[in-house]
Amino acid sequence: MREKIIKAFEESASVKQQFVKENIDTIIEVSKMIAEAFSKGGKLLLFGNGGSSTDASHIVAEFVNRFMKDRPPFPAIALNTDMAVLTSISNDYDFSEIFARQLKALAQEGDVVIAISTSGNSPNVLKAIDVAKKKKLKTVAFTGAKGDKLASKTDYVFAVPSSSTPRIQETHITLGHVICQMVEEILLESHRKN
Repeated sequence: MREKIIKAFEESASVKQQFVKENIDTIIEVSKMIAEAFSKGGKLLLFGNGGSSTDASHIVAEFVNRFMKDRPPFPAIALNTDMAVLTSISNDYDFSEIFARQLKALAQEGDVVIAISTSGNSPNVLKAIDVAKKKKLKTVAFTGAKGDKLASKTDYVFAVPSSSTPRIQETHITLGHVICQMVEEILLESHRKN
């Protein structure tokens, strides 16, 4: 049992180390893009299914409340949290429409979308990205090594170099935390200069 526990932690650390080496420039670019969107009145919209759904909600909480520093709240919304909306769309239309219809209702040009899917193949996530592109939103994918369908549709791609769902999700939440920290630092530094 000890060996399995140690192996899980070592694998998680190894995947994250490889990921940051391959994605550091994109992390910086996406952090700046989100900070700019917030400074211009835009918002961040996140969504996913299952564990990715809770990751979206977790990341939104960090933006709306606070993360490392006391500061004004940042406008972020998790599209997977309103049960009445999710179940009514699923019932009246189709489950594949749950995020797309919300983007049609809530998103405006200047907003940023983060789609989270470990497989990159979730029909409701892919359909939402199609809507985001039509609305001229900036799109970001959090996916895994095999997430080509989602990756091919988005402006920025964070593909975790693993096919293990737990390792992918662990990297996604670390990535969300790091982006939130960078956005805080960018906007607080900008505020200090003004």
